Amino acid sequence: MRVLVVEDEPYLAEAVRAGLVLAAIAADVVGDGDAALAAIDVNSYDVIVLDRDIPGTHGDEVCRILSARPERPAILMLTAARRMNDKVGGLELGADDYLTKPFDFPELTARIRALGRRIFTAHPPQLTAGGVTLDPFRHEVFRDGRFVRLGRKEFAVLEVLLRARGGVVSAETLLEKAWDENANPFTNSVKATMSTLRRKLGEPWLIRTEAGVGYAIDNAAG
Repeated sequence: MRVLVVEDEPYLAEAVRAGLVLAAIAADVVGDGDAALAAIDVNSYDVIVLDRDIPGTHGDEVCRILSARPERPAILMLTAARRMNDKVGGLELGADDYLTKPFDFPELTARIRALGRRIFTAHPPQLTAGGVTLDPFRHEVFRDGRFVRLGRKEFAVLEVLLRARGGVVSAETLLEKAWDENANPFTNSVKATMSTLRRKLGEPWLIRTEAGVGYAIDNAAG
């Protein structure tokens, strides 16, 4: 999952980004509405965490612009505007969820996960294939009942592959979904992460390589 955090307070923005990374969620940060719209036009995001009172294009206008698009990320407004009419107004603009500051980080992460799951056409909370079970909320992976300890990138890559339901996912898409905008597309990060992930999951190999195309979950494994 990849998230864009739109927040003009640098310390809060970095704290949210760092917390999401710890939860195996790739996150980019911008500080104003114009930068947010530009980033959304370039990158594929699953969820936008959007402050309302931001420089440049106001958060409300960003929400309104995105809501008019046939395909767009889910929008979570994260703002200090906490009155009931503020919340109603934000939702009427097209926001999918609304959370006020100050907030508890576990709740923010849970809401982002819930929005991401809704965008992924209502996938179940737990993802399974080939004897592997991944729980995005508990950040746990089991294979045939054995707990598998994964690093954040390994977890994120496995989640993207499982959500593809056996479809082939290119290395470029994995970089886009599991890494942030600072990822170097010319490195072997995906290949190295995939090698470690396969080793930790063990045999029979769950992930197959489609030469020149990408990677896919082998649903016959297990």
